[in-house]
Amino acid sequence: MKQKNISEYIKRLLILVLGLTIAHLGVTLFLLSNLGSDPFNVLIQGISHILPLSHGTCHQIICFLILGILLFTARSYIKAGTFICMFFGGPIIDFFTFLLKGIINTSSPMAVRFLSLVLGCFILAFGMTIVIKSDAGTGPNDLVGLVISDKLHKPFGICRVIVDFSFVIIGVLLGGIFGIGTIICAFLIGPIADRFLPVSERLVNTLLKK
Repeated sequence: MKQKNISEYIKRLLILVLGLTIAHLGVTLFLLSNLGSDPFNVLIQGISHILPLSHGTCHQIICFLILGILLFTARSYIKAGTFICMFFGGPIIDFFTFLLKGIINTSSPMAVRFLSLVLGCFILAFGMTIVIKSDAGTGPNDLVGLVISDKLHKPFGICRVIVDFSFVIIGVLLGGIFGIGTIICAFLIGPIADRFLPVSERLVNTLLKK
């Protein structure tokens, strides 16, 4: 039984990595469109604007701060996959950026950039729901909406929209910059994720049975 549990957990971690890779392909398409940062990074921009720290350093600090709060309020949500999401997201984005930067960039037609933005949001939402349904952990910024949704018994999509707009508002007040892509992302990710959650749950269950 113990060996079976270990085997299943390894499968869940592999499914999480699959979801993480899909999600960060979406993030890459979003970033390459260059039409605005995602809501969480607007918050990071704002914080790095008032602190003498790099964007990456502020990102890590905020992630660890979220984890610190969750340790006291919702410890069960922090799992091994949470740390995988924290440390492997960046390299995955770098890999996809290397592959796609020659195809999608600021010199691309606006229609291509806008399509990349919207497609990126759909792919990000799909990948994120696979990560969530893997039940092996979720990235710190995604955990905020998930925990609020579970605690208040409200749809994840609505909670995600509220959290994303909170990130944007706080970030802008601190000096962060947003664009049309930021607003589109904030409106789309939550509702799209709501649609994908049952699909991803069935996918994860199918993969676990193999």
